Amino acid sequence: MSIEFDNNLPIYLQIMNYLKREIVTGRLKGGDKIPSVRELAAELQINPNTVQRTFQELEREAIVETKRGLGRYVTSEESKIMTIKKEMAGELLDRFIGGMQELGFSNEDIAALVADAMKANERR
Repeated sequence: MSIEFDNNLPIYLQIMNYLKREIVTGRLKGGDKIPSVRELAAELQINPNTVQRTFQELEREAIVETKRGLGRYVTSEESKIMTIKKEMAGELLDRFIGGMQELGFSNEDIAALVADAMKANERR
């Protein structure tokens, strides 16, 4: 695992976002075991407390679950994974639409540009 950390965002949030992306893209599947705190801290060369905080937040959001004595696993609940995927898509769309509006495009212009881009993408 390789993450280039951004100084403007807490590291634990960046790790959470990375793991969520791995889950929604299917690289980490429901029921997969995730690395231990020590393993991940060593791999990313960060403080284990940061990894522990990441895992606590992921558990709080019911994205991972701890099986006592066995480790942490990605949730097998497909509806939870789909919810995460939709949240991530919403964040991407908000940033995209905001950026387009800053450039002066109307909602209709944005919709037309997206439709054109999707048609061009289908031809590839």
